[in-house]
Amino acid sequence: MQTVTEIKIGIIALVGALSALWGWMGWLVVGWVACMVIDYISGSAAAAKAGEWSSSKARDGIWHKAGMIMVVIVAAVADMVLAQVVEWVPVVQLPFELGGMICPVVLVWYIVTELGSITENAMAMGAPVPSWLSRLLAAGKDAVDAAGDAIAPNKEEE
Repeated sequence: MQTVTEIKIGIIALVGALSALWGWMGWLVVGWVACMVIDYISGSAAAAKAGEWSSSKARDGIWHKAGMIMVVIVAAVADMVLAQVVEWVPVVQLPFELGGMICPVVLVWYIVTELGSITENAMAMGAPVPSWLSRLLAAGKDAVDAAGDAIAPNKEEE
């Protein structure tokens, strides 16, 4: 029984340390990585159920996830660089309020997209999925898109 208590204490200490280190954005990253893993596994399972699994498609999925990782890295670096430019180079004026929100908005967009894909994979495996869940995820993605567009509006569309 003492070992179980020690394990629980260790887990709580680890979660507390990670929260102190990462803050809320770190948990967004953890959630996004978890969603990517679940999406890859559920996509592979759905393809296997349909008799369509292939190593080529699996590799394509990995490349797709690698590309997403690169986009998140770009968003994080853009957040850091633009914050420094705004603070230390007063002659540079951005056409939007930065607030360090590029990376979190990208992460939330990817999480909602991954959740939609996981839902589609579950349906392909035969799970019943409430229609409103798919609509909620689509609305969430649209809301994040609108937030991103509000931060950096497309001048050509105006």
